[in-house]
Order: sequence, then C-alpha cells, then structure tokens
Amino acid sequence: MKTLRNEKGFALVFVLILAAIALVMTLSMLFMVSRGSYVSGQQKRYRTAVEAGRGGVDSMLQLVSNRGVAATYMTVDNQAILDAKLNTPTSGWIGLDNTVTINPVLPSTYDMRVDLGVYRVYSKIVDTVQGNSGSAEVLLNKGVVSLSPGEVVVVSIPYLYTIEILSQSSTNSTERAKFSVLYQY
Repeated sequence: MKTLRNEKGFALVFVLILAAIALVMTLSMLFMVSRGSYVSGQQKRYRTAVEAGRGGVDSMLQLVSNRGVAATYMTVDNQAILDAKLNTPTSGWIGLDNTVTINPVLPSTYDMRVDLGVYRVYSKIVDTVQGNSGSAEVLLNKGVVSLSPGEVVVVSIPYLYTIEILSQSSTNSTERAKFSVLYQY
C-alpha cells in the first residue's frame, strides 16, 4: 500500500506528457507554416499566369479588331484559318477545329500565340456567330430615312466570338491559367 501512495517519479511522467504535447503542437505549427508558404507560392504563380492570360486576351481582341492583321509581337501560324474563323459563322466552318482544347505542342489547336516574358499565351476562336447586321456596315447612320422621335434604333452587332485563352509558363508547364471570353465586334 505504501508503494502505491509513493509519489516519486510523478513529476517526471508529468513533464514527459507536457513535453510530448508541446512537441506535437510545435510540429503542427511548423507544418502549417510550411504548408502556408507552399500555398502562397502557388497562388503567386497562378496570379502571374492569370495576368499573362489577361495580356493574351487583350492581344487576341486586338487581332480580332484588326480583322486578322497580326501585330509584330504576335505569331499566327495559319492566316487562312484565322480569316475563315473571323468572317464565317461556325456553321460554315468545314474542317476547322472548334473544340475548346488547346494543346501547346500542336499548332493546329490554336490560332495565335504571343510571348509575354516567361509566359506563352495561346488563343483560339472556337465559335463565331453572325449578329444582326453582318459584316457590311456601309449604311450605318447613312440610311435614306431620317429618324423620328419614336423610332427605335437597333444596335449593330456584326459578330460574336467565343475565344479560348491558355496562358502557360515556358519554364514550368504546371503554371497556367485558362480563360473563355465572349467578344462582340
């Protein structure tokens, strides 16, 4: 009975339990800090890819506005295909790729590419819908009848384009961002 009531060594066991708890808490804090750094780095790389993708969107919209005339920093591998996609509704595309998939290795899966720093941005028109006025705008604001106060003016929408954008780092293919853009021109 005297051995059971002996409190010798109790402090050692208590300190060992507290040390184990402190060790577990320290390891969990180190894990959370390292994981937070990893996630922060991933977000930074993704945001950079998104910004490059936005630059690619602006480049593609410039290409559409110029009706397929590429600026010096753009690369268009097949101008005839791009012109067909810009000026023909999707129902008239024969043999043209209108899938949303862009494979950077195959130039036939994108219409235009542009290099922005370490990022390469690929763009592709996947759908063209002819709007209410078509491509001829010669009579716009030059009709034979003047407008009366109660007359409704129809807004001219020549084409609607659905454009896919892929922005990818040339040094790390996992750093990328994808966009789908609906553009009215």
